[in-house]
Amino acid sequence: LDKSTDGAYDVTVSALSDVWGFGPEGPTSFPTEVEIAEARERTGVVNMQWDSTTRELSKRVKGLKLDFSSLAKGYAVDLGADALTELGISHFMLEVGGEVWVQGQSPRRDEWRIAVERPDAGARGGVQAALAVTDAGIATSGDYRNFFEREGRRYSHLIDPRTGYPIQHDVVSVTVVHGSAMMADAWATALTVLGSDRAMAVAKQRGLAFFLLRRTDESLEAIASPAMAKWLVEKTP
Repeated sequence: LDKSTDGAYDVTVSALSDVWGFGPEGPTSFPTEVEIAEARERTGVVNMQWDSTTRELSKRVKGLKLDFSSLAKGYAVDLGADALTELGISHFMLEVGGEVWVQGQSPRRDEWRIAVERPDAGARGGVQAALAVTDAGIATSGDYRNFFEREGRRYSHLIDPRTGYPIQHDVVSVTVVHGSAMMADAWATALTVLGSDRAMAVAKQRGLAFFLLRRTDESLEAIASPAMAKWLVEKTP
């Protein structure tokens, strides 16, 4: 994903998440430009080396850490789905922290219905769209849950490793349907960081099924890729 997204997706982003207060230790103070620059020096997959002979992954700079939060829940869902399948369970929905795998039929004996949330300010649980999905993973990434505001400006937990700063563009959320919940999870994060125009270009090039919400001057605009059409069953105003 790092190459496909021109570096917008990077599992070494941990140092930047920490300095912005989104790491395990939580917020401390608003970071300075110097602190951000120093954190950037401890990020980047170019600062890692893989030895295929010994299967050893090493880092080239001190303080570099890996952060798999953008795909760990999806990976757990995939493992759980495999385990249920091995037990002979043919119909189920498995969810871990918002990432989902659906298999077979729902209790209604049709495809599983999964809602895409409409992130209205001050509200939870509104439905923007509905997906009818089976035998696939679904993941959503967005900037509307984990953020802070300072001097009237919003700072999301989604950090663009190319700049060192939280994303500051029009994308509100991205939902991806994929044959792997882990990949759906990772792609949802990557496309959100990219911003709507670049995200749509990359997703269409890769044939990804994605549903994107972006801010306009007056409301939210929904955009679905051609590959999402077979899953998308309705949208609400």
